[in-house]
Amino acid sequence: MSAPRSRRRRQEDHEEHENHERWLVTYADMLTLLMVLFIVMFAMSQVDQTKYEALRDSLSVGFGAESNVLQGSKSILDDNDAAVEPDLVTGSLIDSLDTPPGNPVTSDAETERQRQLAAARAEASNLKAVEVKLLGALKAKGLQDDVRTIIDERGLVVSLVSRHVVFQPDIASLSARGQQVVDTLAPVLADIPNALRLDGHTNQEPVRPRLYATDWDLSAARAVTVLRRLNELHGIPQSRLSASAFGHTEPLIDPSLPASQDINKRVDIVVLPGTDAMSSQLIDDVINARSGANQGVEG
Repeated sequence: MSAPRSRRRRQEDHEEHENHERWLVTYADMLTLLMVLFIVMFAMSQVDQTKYEALRDSLSVGFGAESNVLQGSKSILDDNDAAVEPDLVTGSLIDSLDTPPGNPVTSDAETERQRQLAAARAEASNLKAVEVKLLGALKAKGLQDDVRTIIDERGLVVSLVSRHVVFQPDIASLSARGQQVVDTLAPVLADIPNALRLDGHTNQEPVRPRLYATDWDLSAARAVTVLRRLNELHGIPQSRLSASAFGHTEPLIDPSLPASQDINKRVDIVVLPGTDAMSSQLIDDVINARSGANQGVEG
């Protein structure tokens, strides 16, 4: 019985060895946390712009807005304030400064506006090229002074204005010189795909035409005269042609000016734009902007 008790006493006298290497566990944990910290910092400095924009757009739609509705703080990633990125710590997004130059984030309305403006610029250039060809053909035959041209939201407007060209009072028949002008314009007009509209006008005299019931009838007859010549003599398809009558309601120049009657009784050949209605309305703005820029350069 004494032997087991002695053995137990000797076992109780042994002390546990203290683990002096436990600090290594703490040290390893700290190194792991530092490594994770640097990985997160590296990831923050390498933001995928495409994925970020997709995230922003998704959040915008989720909050019921089209675009540019999430505003927040920004994080500066270097001392020179050169890089502006999303604040990934707070989860906020900014729209005002995070888009790289040349890649603006636009709404659907702005995107459509830019498309219309690009189409207007292209069509304005096309109409300008047609204008140059028409005036060149007229100049080759000494007829350049018999028309006036303008490009606006209607398209390219070629007005037959010379008193030698168009019509005698109350008459819808072209003069011999007028026929020559139309015949000179026709080959150029036949080579383009644009639709053509013939607008008939009378002068401002409040006198009932002798051979027509009203100014409307006379102006319509004048438009149809030019339309038929383009179609029947020069083969321009009727699908490209239409006629309109304006009577005396749209004078080209102020009726109080001398010789205004000879100019205001006319037919306008309108080369219609090959663009949609909204883009066509911007053509006038494009032409005016170019004219202003050219005047600035000349000045």
